[in-house]
Amino acid sequence: MFVRRDIPWSWTFYYAWPSLLYFALVSSGVYALRTRFKTLDLEIPLEPVLIMGTALAIFLGFKNNEAYSRWWEARSIWGLGVNYSRAWARQVLTLLSADPGEREELQAMRRRLIRRQIAFIYALRVYLRTIESFPLEDTEEEPGEAGHDYDQCRKFISDEDFRAMRRSDNPPDALLQIQGQDLRAARDRNWLSDYLLVYLDQTLVELNHVQGRSERIKKTPLPRPYSYFTRVFVRIHGTLLPFAISAAFGWIMIPLSITVSFVFLSLDLIGSRTEDPFENRVDDVPLTSLARTIERNLEQALGESPLPPAIQPDHGVLY
Repeated sequence: MFVRRDIPWSWTFYYAWPSLLYFALVSSGVYALRTRFKTLDLEIPLEPVLIMGTALAIFLGFKNNEAYSRWWEARSIWGLGVNYSRAWARQVLTLLSADPGEREELQAMRRRLIRRQIAFIYALRVYLRTIESFPLEDTEEEPGEAGHDYDQCRKFISDEDFRAMRRSDNPPDALLQIQGQDLRAARDRNWLSDYLLVYLDQTLVELNHVQGRSERIKKTPLPRPYSYFTRVFVRIHGTLLPFAISAAFGWIMIPLSITVSFVFLSLDLIGSRTEDPFENRVDDVPLTSLARTIERNLEQALGESPLPPAIQPDHGVLY
């Protein structure tokens, strides 16, 4: 997620240069045909192009509004993940109780439950950023953070839990299953009443909801016609524009048409890259930073020190 006010032009051209090159070639070609080769009948009426531009602007505005809604929903979901993780640590530390002779064992279980929650958050982050979204698209390598690995969860859980997690098709859900089993074991040892067992289990249910809502966004894209046809219409508009203004503006038509096309291209790219917030791209929800925040909060609740450092922006991007 970009956190600086200005976005470097190098990043912009990294994503936009193929289309900008196409628009530059079209406008330059139209100018050359009209001047050097004196080719006639290249002019088309301006009015249809203006009408198309107006319709395209409305279409792009609708698409970007829906795309931002998906991005903000994803951020809100992970905000709930932060809240429920903190609530889980507080509940585990305050609601579980044991006789004096069992307090050392109880403290060990509290530590397992809280650190396993940190592992769940890291596993969910990796799961969302590595499973394939639909429909599949060829994506170029991003100029930012590299991929992710479930080995980042290993230091928070036992080897047995890690093996169970890796055997599962859904590693974060497997960790929640183990959490539930530990709660049942605590109930069997009378460290929890039936009421408190249900109370803590409800927090696990809410964490299930965090995962399920994230998966819904990941695996259910914005209806593809919105993305596909806006891309097509931007290309058509940028192709026709030089033909409509070449006679009136002369060589000025080249930078002018490229600039107008760049505006529509930028709006299209913003929507296309915002609609999928879990793709491990520079525009995405900063899952790495949020996961580190949860780790710091829960480690502090356990009294650990020193705490891991907070994630800082890298070249204006928070991952």
